[in-house]
Amino acid sequence: MSSSEPSRTAAAPTGRDRTAHHPATGAAGGSPTVEPITAAEHLAFVRTQRSVSFLQTPAWGRVKTEWRSESLGWFDGRRLVGAGLVLYRPVPRLDRFTLAYLPEGPVIDWSSGDLDAWLGPLAARLKARGAFAIRLGPPVCTDLWSAAQVKEGMADPGIRRLTELPSQWADPVGARVTGRLRNTGWLPQSPADGFGVGHPQFKYEIPLAGRTEEDLLRGMNQLWRRNIRRAAEEGVEVTVGEDLRAFHDLYVHTAERDGFTPRPLRYFETMFAALSAEDPERIRLYLARHRGDLVAAAILVRVGAHAWYCYGASSSEKREVRGSNACQWAMIRDSLAAGCDVYDLRGITPTLDADDPHVGLIRFKAGTGGRAVRYVGEWDLPLRPMVYRAFDLYMRRRGR
Repeated sequence: MSSSEPSRTAAAPTGRDRTAHHPATGAAGGSPTVEPITAAEHLAFVRTQRSVSFLQTPAWGRVKTEWRSESLGWFDGRRLVGAGLVLYRPVPRLDRFTLAYLPEGPVIDWSSGDLDAWLGPLAARLKARGAFAIRLGPPVCTDLWSAAQVKEGMADPGIRRLTELPSQWADPVGARVTGRLRNTGWLPQSPADGFGVGHPQFKYEIPLAGRTEEDLLRGMNQLWRRNIRRAAEEGVEVTVGEDLRAFHDLYVHTAERDGFTPRPLRYFETMFAALSAEDPERIRLYLARHRGDLVAAAILVRVGAHAWYCYGASSSEKREVRGSNACQWAMIRDSLAAGCDVYDLRGITPTLDADDPHVGLIRFKAGTGGRAVRYVGEWDLPLRPMVYRAFDLYMRRRGR
């Protein structure tokens, strides 16, 4: 969601006379131009923003080793007014063409009345460099639903999806961006159930700005408060540590129990090394122990005033000591203490159907209070339609 923070200016750390500005200050003199920028320039721009997805930081390009990455900047004259991390992936058997992907980005003025002025130069540049399509995910929300609405929806057998409830608040910017993308040839990629190969359109977030720990506890349901209290009474200790192997062992155990494919240890080692090198406060590993036994673990990422719960793991033993709740509460408290505006629990599906196996996810997250949020979602712009159709067919045959 867009920030209302006044823009700040930071000198770009290169020999060029460039300054970084909040996207809302962009391109008053006409359409911005798009040019490559260094990782240092990109990071300087990120640091001027209240909220930027960690997927749009230069470091994320070093995490996604199977993709080639590039930082691009939007310039109004010499002023840097927008930035994006582009990940490039070749088409199988057509290596000279690539898919250009900007996950949860780019960071531009999405509220602009002339969105084409921002996206047109991007499309022209990427096509000239061999992209057959662009995929992006505007960091713009369309609708919010309160925890109370979610609870009422799950209790009503006539309500099967979150979208069947009236939204508590609808963002006109999100509606405008959605309409403009559709009208200019962009194709929506977010699946109906909310999960796909990309990043989720529906998320669950806890607002932190202006709140205290007592406020946050009051916002949680009785079960969450009881579980947090139970963990404390049982003597669960949560620490910030570096034992990635212990986390990974528990994560693999969780994957076997819950039926998903785990990432290898090397992925997490790369993720911690890259994000920590960019900012020592960017990523943290939380470990919950009970009498020496690791019962839960979680990874927190923070950029500016936005914190994300990214990965979690829990033991099948000692579940009664509520280590996962203790981990979450520690991360929420630390995010609040760091001055964050939001604690992001990441993806949910929009189902409220009691018979849907995914409903447990939204029920668990709604217990924290907070709100369900629908974003604009991911969109593709085919730049070479024949290659795009071949790629789409290939992905469908692989089950995407």
